[in-house]
Formats: sequence, structure tokens, C-alpha cells
Amino acid sequence: MAAELTAGGQYAALLTSCEPGRAWGDDVGAATRAILDRTRADAEAALPPQLRPPRWPDASDASDGGLLGAALAAWSQACPRPLVLFLDEIDALTGRTLISVLGQLRSGAGRRPAAFPAALALCGLRDLRDLRDYKVAAGGDPSRLGGPSPFNIVVRSLRLGDFTVEEVRGLYGQHTAETGQVFTPDAVSRVMELTAGQPWLVNALAAEIVDEMAVPYTEPVTADHVNEAKERLIRARATHLDSLADKLNEPRVRVIIEPVLAGTEPTTDPPADDVQYARDLGLLAQTSPVRIANPIYREVVARILTDPVLEFSSDAPKARAFVLPDGRLDIPGLIEQFAAFWRANGDILTARQVYHEAAPHLVLMAYLQRVVNGGGYVDREYGVGRGRIDLLIRWPHPGPDGKPALQREAFELKARAGGAAGTLPTGLAQLDGYLDRLGLDHGTLVIFDRRPAAKPIAERTSITTTLSLAGRTITLLRA
Repeated sequence: MAAELTAGGQYAALLTSCEPGRAWGDDVGAATRAILDRTRADAEAALPPQLRPPRWPDASDASDGGLLGAALAAWSQACPRPLVLFLDEIDALTGRTLISVLGQLRSGAGRRPAAFPAALALCGLRDLRDLRDYKVAAGGDPSRLGGPSPFNIVVRSLRLGDFTVEEVRGLYGQHTAETGQVFTPDAVSRVMELTAGQPWLVNALAAEIVDEMAVPYTEPVTADHVNEAKERLIRARATHLDSLADKLNEPRVRVIIEPVLAGTEPTTDPPADDVQYARDLGLLAQTSPVRIANPIYREVVARILTDPVLEFSSDAPKARAFVLPDGRLDIPGLIEQFAAFWRANGDILTARQVYHEAAPHLVLMAYLQRVVNGGGYVDREYGVGRGRIDLLIRWPHPGPDGKPALQREAFELKARAGGAAGTLPTGLAQLDGYLDRLGLDHGTLVIFDRRPAAKPIAERTSITTTLSLAGRTITLLRA
């Protein structure tokens, strides 16, 4: 957009970043000079000489707290066109530096366009209304500084919306027009299924396929390519996905995500601002009911929380630990070994979890993920009020005829938190419904006893075989 505005001849527009100011924390002068250095470098790379900024004011011309405003004023006055700035990563700034930057932008707004940028777009993961709360701990309450709040500078707050399937086709169609490489209809459908149109994910999947997997332009992109790209992105923990890890540990996010993971109702209704905050971050879908925004995020959230679970457990399983001679997974052996692992480590592992309500589920998911790493997949279905988590292991292996085959094993995870004796029949009925959808005649029901007065884990953990309401063979693990 900046390039198009500049090319149109009416504006001088530039995209730059506040990221260099992050390292300087509350040192307003150093952070401001770092931002201005980045701005000058970006201007020299993107703008013709006549539109670039003049020499920035120095310490003798402006104080640390007025340096940014003075620099933008000098540039606006020297530039032959109205100046438009896109300031990315505004939420990289904290405390006094953030308050100073916002305050200077607010103060200069009345001098537009002759002596200040005609328009400013502040870009980041958070709305400014959330920055006020998020940054209070870092820099104090800005309202105590006196005068108008520097956070009240927003004319309009916009969120980059999710793509529709038509927009995804159009985006990928541009690649086809340039290279001749086609995205098949199944590939586009799979992208929409995995991403729900989230813009970064839509682009990241295609970039992974084209740039990293290097699928030849003569070869069409298929749904299988998309599935492989999804796994690669999650394993690589790309920057965008990795940034979710920090958000999951914020209390206002945890209070919403934990009942989603555990499949329970929230113990208290989260404030509407916290729900909107999680939606603004992209973690939650934009519409009710509360749920993780898309299948990729659903898996990323679970893996972020489960990856550290077994790091310090010497008896944790190794990848492919339960592969039989014929290439299939030994599910009975896996369940037996998990039960032994749970008896020995359950109390310690659940006590370590910040997401305490979902702790047993996270331990089992971590165990299963460790087992299938490098060969299979764990698909997860969870959400607020579902009363369970559904897991499906998909394990590719060579069939008896040498052709590729796929082993599918269903697990249903439930928690018994109160005195409800109906957990077992309810769980069997829910598992039957899940197996109906999958077309399977067997499954595993895991019931974690979370009652305060329950027996110790080592005494209560047991494995039995039972029949479901539909007569299916069910392995029942009580833990």
C-alpha cells in the first residue's frame, strides 16, 4: 500500500518498524533514535531522494521525549508531498517509551499535514485498547501522568479479516499466472479447512510448498502437499506460530483457553474484553461459540503446551517405540506403558502444569505425540462444553500387499471432577458417536479422576476391556 500511494504521485508513503526500539526498554532517547535510524534506512531503500527525510534533529534541537515528534515535523515540512507512515510492531514498545511515542503522535496530530504526517497507521498484534492494560505492568498507569491519555489517539481500529475461499483462489491464481503452477481445487479446499482463511497461514502454506518443499512449477499443488506443508510449519514453529506461546501464558488468555482444552465450562464468565482480546490475537474464531480459530492453531496450541511436558522424564517413550514388525502401532502395548508411566509420574507432571485443569489431557497428548513423531499424526478435537477431547492417531504403514495403508486409532479423554457416577456411560455414548463418524469398531476411553478425595494415582490407575452401547470393543483406562 505504501508503494502504491507513493507511485500514485500524491503522497510520500513509507512502511517502517518500531521493532528496533524494543531492546532499549524505558530508555526513551535510545529507543527513539533506534526507530529513527530504521526509518531513515527504510526511506532510503523505498523512496526517491526528494521524498527522503532531512537530517534528524539531535539532542541540542529536541529532548529525548520530543525527538520523534521533532523528526516527523521536520520531515513533513521538507517533503513536497503529504507524508503517510505505516509504523509496524508498535506493540514491541513498552513502558515509558510506548507512552512517549504515542504522546508525541497525539501532540503532533493538530499540525497535519503541513508540519506532521498527514496519516499514521499503527500496526501490531494488539489493539491500542489492549496495549493500555498489557503495558501497565511495564511502565505504570499512563493516566497518572496527567493530561489526555496517549492511548486515545485512534480514529479507527481495523483488523485484517480472514480470506474467503474466493480470495484464496484469487491469491493462488496470481501465482499460477506468474509461474504456470496450478493449485488443485482439493488443495484450495484443504487450505481453507486447515486455516479458516487466516491470512498469514494461507500465505505460509503456499510459501512452504513453493519455496521450501520446492514442488516443481510443472507439478500441480495437491492436498497432500498442503498436509505436508502444515506439518512442516508446525514442527518448525515459524515465528508467527511461535509467538503464540507467549500469549498462552498470559492469565487473561489462559482463563479462556484452559476450559477450551479441557472441554469444560469456564468456572467464571471471562470478561468480554478478554474474549475480544483473544479474538484480536487471532487465537479464537471471530464468531460464537468460543473456539480455537482454525485446525492449525488448535494443533499448535496443544503442541506448545505439551512439548515441554516430558522433557525431564527419563522414562518417557521414544519416537516409534511401539511399532510392530508389520509396521503397525501396538496400541494395547502403548496403553499399558502409558498406565505404568502415569502411575509413576502423573502427580509430578500434573503439578508442573500452568493449565492445571487440562493437565492430565496434556500429559497423554504429549505421550502420544512423542510416540508418533516422525511417522504419524495426532488429530485433536476439543472445545468449551464438549465434556471431552477426541483424539485420532493416524499411522501410515505398509499394508500386507506392500501398498501404503493407514492405521487409525481413536481415543476419547474425559475428566471426572465431581461425584457424577455417570461419567462412564456418558463417555461410552460420546465415544460411540465419535467412532460412528470415523467408521471404526474399536476405541479407547480414558477417564481421569480429578476428585480431591480420589485414591492416589498409583492405586486408581487400571485398564479393562468393555463393550460400548453399540457393542463395540472399548479399552477403558481409568487414571
